[in-house]
This record gives sequence, C-alpha cells and structure tokens, in this order.
Amino acid sequence: MKRTSCRLLRRTLAAALATVGLLGLLTAISQTGPQSTVPAAATENTATVFYYTKTKDWSAYHLHYAPDGGSWTTTPGVRMEAACTDWVKKTVSLGSASGLAVTFNNGSGVWDNNAGKNYGLGAGNITVKDGVVAHSDPCAGTGPDPSPTGTNTASVYYSTTTVGWTTTNLHYQPAGGSWTTVPGAGMEAACTGWVKRSVDLGGATSMSAAFNNGNGVWDNNNGGNYAIPAGVSTVKDRTVTPDAEDPCEAEPADTEAPTAPAKVSADADGVSVVLTWDPSTDDRGVTKYQVTRTGGTRGTMVTDVGSTVHSDANLEERTAYSYTVKAVDAAGNASTASAAATVTTGEKPAEQAGGKPLGTDPRKDPIYFVLTARFNDGDSGNNRGGSQHEKSGNSANNDPMFRGDFKGLVSKLDYIKGLGFSAVWITPVVLNRSDYDYHGYHGYDFYKVDPRLESAGASYQDLINAAHAKGMKIYQDVVYNHSSRWGAKGLFTPKTYGVRDAQWSWYYDEKNDGFAYDGLTVEPKSGKSYYNGDLWSTAEPSGNTCLNWGKPTGNSSPEGYRIYNCQWPSPTSGMFPKTYYHNCWLGNWEGEDSRSCWLHEDLADFNTESAPVQNYLIGAYNKYIDMGVDGFRIDTAVHIPRTTWNRRFLPAIQERVTTRFGAEAAKNFFVFGEVGAFVNDKWNRGSVNHSAQFFTWKERKEYSADDEKAALEMYAYEQQQGTGSQPASTNAFLDGNTYHAPDRSRFSGMNVIDMRMHMNFGDANNAYNNGKDSDDSYNDATYNVVYVDSHDYGPNKSGERYAGGTDAWAENMSLMWTFRGIPTLYYGSEIEFQAGRKIDCGPSCPLATTGRAYYGDHLTGTVKASGFGKVSTATGEVADTLDKPLVTHLRRLNEIRRAVPALQMGQYSTEGIAGSMAYKRRYTDAASGTDSFALVTVTGGATYTGIPNGTYKDAVTGDTRTVSDGKLTVAAPGKGNLRVYVLDLGGRNAAPGRIGAAGPYLK
Repeated sequence: MKRTSCRLLRRTLAAALATVGLLGLLTAISQTGPQSTVPAAATENTATVFYYTKTKDWSAYHLHYAPDGGSWTTTPGVRMEAACTDWVKKTVSLGSASGLAVTFNNGSGVWDNNAGKNYGLGAGNITVKDGVVAHSDPCAGTGPDPSPTGTNTASVYYSTTTVGWTTTNLHYQPAGGSWTTVPGAGMEAACTGWVKRSVDLGGATSMSAAFNNGNGVWDNNNGGNYAIPAGVSTVKDRTVTPDAEDPCEAEPADTEAPTAPAKVSADADGVSVVLTWDPSTDDRGVTKYQVTRTGGTRGTMVTDVGSTVHSDANLEERTAYSYTVKAVDAAGNASTASAAATVTTGEKPAEQAGGKPLGTDPRKDPIYFVLTARFNDGDSGNNRGGSQHEKSGNSANNDPMFRGDFKGLVSKLDYIKGLGFSAVWITPVVLNRSDYDYHGYHGYDFYKVDPRLESAGASYQDLINAAHAKGMKIYQDVVYNHSSRWGAKGLFTPKTYGVRDAQWSWYYDEKNDGFAYDGLTVEPKSGKSYYNGDLWSTAEPSGNTCLNWGKPTGNSSPEGYRIYNCQWPSPTSGMFPKTYYHNCWLGNWEGEDSRSCWLHEDLADFNTESAPVQNYLIGAYNKYIDMGVDGFRIDTAVHIPRTTWNRRFLPAIQERVTTRFGAEAAKNFFVFGEVGAFVNDKWNRGSVNHSAQFFTWKERKEYSADDEKAALEMYAYEQQQGTGSQPASTNAFLDGNTYHAPDRSRFSGMNVIDMRMHMNFGDANNAYNNGKDSDDSYNDATYNVVYVDSHDYGPNKSGERYAGGTDAWAENMSLMWTFRGIPTLYYGSEIEFQAGRKIDCGPSCPLATTGRAYYGDHLTGTVKASGFGKVSTATGEVADTLDKPLVTHLRRLNEIRRAVPALQMGQYSTEGIAGSMAYKRRYTDAASGTDSFALVTVTGGATYTGIPNGTYKDAVTGDTRTVSDGKLTVAAPGKGNLRVYVLDLGGRNAAPGRIGAAGPYLK
C-alpha cells in the first residue's frame, strides 16, 4: 500500500475464454459441440480478404501482399472491389502456400500496415476490421433472401456485449440437415451490442447453432449448442428468446460524430514523438482515436489509438512532422480532424539493445528489494531535494530525497549477487510529481522514466541489461490504482486555483510557457526543479469542472493564509472527471469503496473500469515489458476489482510478453501483487474480496460486460458466497512423499505477497503456522513472496523496521529460505539497518532517521562476485558489510537453496513429522530428470516417519544417515540454525552434502 510512499492485443485462447467465461471449444471431433465436415485441402489455396472501410473512408483500397515464402506484389498492390456495405474484398491465389502477409493502402501513400508489423493471414475467408483479424464472410446472406414459398426462416440476433467480439459467425445445422463449414456464416451488425443473421431452414422448423469470433473462441451454450426455432429469436447471456421483438427496432441509428480532439500537443525526444490530447465527447462514447502523421519520406501514416496518448518511434532525424487526431465512436462516426500539432525531431540516440527477460522459473530467484532513490548514489548530478528539502531536515544532513540512482545500483549489483540474490525488486521508475516523491508511487508521466534516476551510461535499459548480464532479474514495481495528485500526463492533469499574492507567491511558481516539468531540469524563472507554475491558474480555465472556483473557503492554513476552493486537488471538488478518476474518499478499508475511492490526497484514484484509463496504463507498461523486465510487483492491487485484473490488465501483460518474447517467457514473467490484509486471520476480517489469496484465482461466473457493473456484481456475489465457498488447491502440498503436477488452470495470472506470514513474523514459528494454515486457499502458495518487513510495515502492522534481534533475524531467514515461497529481503536488513526506526514519517522528519535512510555509506569500496553467494574481492566499507553475521548466514542460505531444487520449487508436507518448524519437500521434473527430496527442521528437533528409505546427507553439517525403516530423527540445531537432509538418489540427483563453511548460525 501507499501512504506518503508505497504504498497486440490478440488474446490467447485461454485468456479469451477466461475473459468471457465461455467453456465450449468446438472441434471437428467434439462430442458436445456442433459437428462439421471440412473439405480436403485443394492443391492450390486461395484467400478472400475482406477489409472494413467505414472507419477509413478512403477513395480506393489496395491489397499489397506476399504469399508465405513468396514475393510481394508491386506497390500499391491489387485494387480491392466492393463486397457489401462497409466492406471491400479481393480473392488471391496462394499457390501451395497456406497463408500470406498483407498491408492495405489508398493508392496515394496512406497505409494500414498493422502498426508496422503487417497482417499475417491464412487461407479461406478472412476479415480485417480495425486491426482485428478473423475468419468470416461478412457479406454472406446480405443480399435479398430468396425464401421460396413454403420454406421457413430463422432470424437470429446475437448479443455481443458479454463476449466483446468484433467479428461474429453463426455456425448452424437445420434440423435433419448438415452443419455449415467452420466457422459458419458471418453475422452483420444490427445495432449497438447486437449482430444478426437470417437463415433459410427449408422445410425444417428449427436449427442447432453455436457462435464464434472466427479465431477459435466459441459460445456453444456450454457444450449443449443452442436450439433456435423459426421466426425471430434473440440470444443473450446464453438465453434464447423465441418470437422476440427486434432488439434494434427502438434504437435510432447513431449518426452523431464525436467532438474533435482538443489541445493536441507533440513533444520530440530524439527520433521519437509523444503525442497527447484532451479526450473527445460523444453521445454514446468514443471507442478510439485515429492519428494521422504527415512529413518525412515515408508518406502519410494513420494509426488507431485506444487512449489519449500516442508514442511514435523510429522517425527520421531533424525532420518536421505534423499530427492531427480524429475521434471515432462505436458506429464508426468520425469527428473532424483536430488542429495540427507540429514538431521537429532531433538526432537519433546511440543504438542500445533492447532487453529480454531471463525467462526462468521465478521460484529459483530470491529477491532483494531496494528503494532505488535511497540505496546507492552513483551520480550526484541527478540528486534533487524537492520543495520539502529544508522542512524535512534532509538539507541539514546533506541528504536529498532523490539520492540513489540506477548508476549506483548498477555499480553494486555484485554486492547483491554476492549476497546470493538473483532478482532485484526496484521501486517504480515512472516520472513522479509531488512534494515528496522519491519513492516512486506518485506517478505523473507513466510513459517516461524519471530522469532523477538515470545518468549518462546508466539508463533504465542499461540497468536491465547489466543485471541480465550477471544472470539477475529486474522486477519493476508498478502502480495501476492511482496517479499523483496532479493526475497522469497524457490522460488527465487538473488545473488548480492559485494567486501569487503576498501569502502564496512562495508556493506558486510563476508560469513559464516554454518550460515543461520533468523532475530534474531546473526552471529558470524560479530556479527550482519542482516547478509548479503550469499547475496553477488564477483565471478560471476553459472547461473547468471544479465547483466554486477560487472562492474563499473560510479556512486558513497553519500559517494563517486564506484557503480558496479548487486550490488543492481533491476527489470531491469536481476537479477530476469521472471518466478517468473516482470522485470519493475511502471510508472502509474492507468495504466496496476501497476499490473505488481515494486512499490519500497524494494518490488520485484511477477509474480502472474505464477503457481510456485501461488503455493508458496497458500502453505504458507495455513499454517496460518491451525493455525486458522480468516481472511486475503490483502496488495497491487490492484496490482494483479482481474482475478488472482478470479481464483487462493480467491478460494484457501475458499477451504482450508472449508476443514479444514467447510463451515460455510469459509463463515465467513474475507478477506479484500487494493485497494489503493487515490482520492475523486466514480471511481478512471475513472479507474474501480483501484477502490476498482471492486474487490468485480466475472468476467462477460471468458478470456484466460493463466493467464497473461487473465489479459490483462480483463483489456482492463473492461476499455472499463467503469464506467457506472459495476454491481450494493442493498445488503447494505433497501427496504423501510424492510430488504431483500442479493444476494452474484456474490461476488468474497474479501471485501475491504473503501478507499473513508478513504480519506474523514477530516470531518465526507463528509466521510458519499462520502461513501453512492459508496455503490451501491460494492457487499455488509456492509462488508466494515472503518477507519480514518492507518500506511500509514491520510484522503486526508495526510502523518500524524489524528489531527482534540478530538471532531472531537468523531464524526468520532460515525459515524463509527453506519453506515454500520466494524469500525476499528489504535493503539493509542483512545488517539490521535502521532496526526499530520508524519506516516513514513523510517530510516531518529527516530521511536519515527513518527506515528509508540512505544505505550507500555501507557500500563504499569495491566488490566483485564470482557467483551467487560468492565474493572474490571486496575492499573498503562494503568488505566490512559483507563480514557481518547475518550477511554470512544469508550468503550460505542462498548457496544451500540454490543447490537443492526441492527448496526452490518443491511442494511440502508435515505428514508423519513431529517438530515445531519441520517439513519435507520434493520437486520432480521428468523433462530434466530432476528429483529432489529434502527433510528440513528449523531451530527445534524433529522426527520424520514414513519417508523413503535411503541415504540422506545434511547440507549444513554434511552428516550422513541411512534410513531403512522409513524413520529419521534430528536433534535440535538451535535458534537460527537448521538441518536440511537431502535424499541421495545418485547421478544428477545426488545429495550435495555439506554446502559452504560453518558460520555463526549455520554450523
């Protein structure tokens, strides 16, 4: 959570099914779905390509194509012919090829090339509609219906509001007749939310039917098909209504176009341009924007955009470009073009290779968590104190809030690797904006990396690449729930009332029209880097929605200054449009309003159920996925409905990683959410919607197609179901002594921080018992992120960094590194840094006195890691740090965990075991031939019965035991110590024996 601190899109079949809740996938051999006969492939294939024209309005349409393995047609390609209303088509021969690559153009230099990727199409009938490819004939049956006398007709209206398809096909079988060829006949748009199709039944009086999107996603009535009689019928939410009224009869055609986008602005950064504009309005809602770019040698380019920000990359150097924007609604009505925004690019920056995620199982990688701006300073030139520098006391300590940076982190990656960590969780990297924003959770420009973290030769990309070169992952902290109180650049930024009089001139910087805030650059008029002149206006701005603009409130500031309405961002002032932000303050942390109201004045709560907000955030985080980060830690995840995660954000992450890096990388892209549940029970005060494990599951019923309605429906349904009716899992548990393949089919895509263990880590045994008590309610608890304290809280919701003592810390670590889950350590805990200090007090005290103090003083000198947990050389203060008792304990724990696969990815059991913190773990993988079985006891003695016979070797002492009666007894190793007896299975599964040298605890 956060107080002053923390707090393309082509879906895979599985994601699409999860989103719309459809269970039936039809195949030619389906037992429950419709049957069809697919003709044998001809020796020469053809493709009939249909292209949607309504949103283009070109005077001519050309198909430029290349059969797979063949050559491209000569530009501009072959001219397409009229097919039916809003469609053109062209049939082309593919020879022996099974598909083709295509682009479309108007014959005069305006292209649709799928945003530079071209369209990859197959054979048969194929539609391309606003970037969406499907298999269909949109014109079939659109001519006059022959309907000879004596035959029956079925007119079917199908509701698309639940499924969200852009293409719909009707696959049908008249009673006593044959099924149509898959995917069936294309249905045509009838009115908003409905498509239709009329079918000649001949002498039959009914038909069986199913519907699909042309890309393998079906609605076949959960395997039962639909029975549709002659006459007019509607199908909505799996309900057939015969003899129905025409659902489109009462709805007039939408002929009203949206308003033209206003305030179009273009900013160049090298050979990239970021375009932003104010949203348009429409009587039924804007669905997309069309950006037209002119200039350069490549001709005019039109791009469809889902939000009010567009990033245009890889342009020509020192070239003038002009951009206009149109808004388009669901009916295809387009606004007039906006006023043009012009911009001139600069020079192309030096080439820098993009990153690629390491893509390995995240359970192998212990995590080191750094507050980047407080970890290590590699470049003092980007240090910034902000407006609270003096007030906070940081100035007196020569300790600016933005002090650590990527350069400092890169220079100490070997320190982190030497500790044994192979993943680094960093705080948010996006440009922040508030009075005290060093932590990263006050995002302002989600498309820009905060320059206070970057340096020449040490960009964010450089950090990712440097970590990967050392075999280390980067997990980026991301925020979907809120922006800064100043909104989000490119989506919405509020204007507030400000008068530069004798009382307030110290606070309101004079406006400088030639200056844009970036956090780093000092504004020349004020001499401040925290410039706020563009945020304030004494005159009421056009389009203002804030109530009682500039009128005195009757209240005064602590200094006695008069306070005015609209002087400060607030959710209840009318300042934030409901399309983009929620308009209320949170009242109940375990109530429905916790997902729909502001948590804090610095955290403007996004309306995450709004499509423009979703598009803005998905587009922003796609940028960082493309840079090669290995995963996302999701801030304030509990404050967004699970339906929105499962419908929108989680599938978008998976799709983007899959598209860029492949399915295996997507499988191991690690997403873990912060679901703030600060209580000691299994379910957070009985509220399933506010419990961490709840977010690891897919939805189990369908809800409204409208995301806001769906969120309310889901909340009410799950609260009514209660804790006793939630899904359960055995994914974390052994079956006796046997590892079994986990069932991840109902996994949402989000793993979580283990809040229950975190809250109970005042005592390791308490954390252990609470943790395993909850494990059947997670989809797979072996992926839980486990830590003692963080940048927010210590155990039991303490506001101080953990101060239980060195022995207790060693015991906690021994448990975390051998129990299920992924061990995680907050920076400095390896030396009990700032133990007992208040973690965060905002600007009311110096950072040096808090749990977020600067750590770099302990890292001066040089360090070189020869492996994970191994240091070859170290000098200066960092050498002393590496000799601390907990550091040596931690390094050896990491060596042991890395050598025993069961400790990384294994399931566990306490069956047949006597002991307080004692368990057995096993991991088996047939593909690699891995079989790892280990017996663990932390602190106390243990007796294991019913275990496999054989030779066991302790990874701590090297002690060897032979078991012939299924029983092994281990004496108590002592506090902070442990024993890990590994079954010796020979070959690649031989027990490693003693790992590393004895230290103050592992001995």
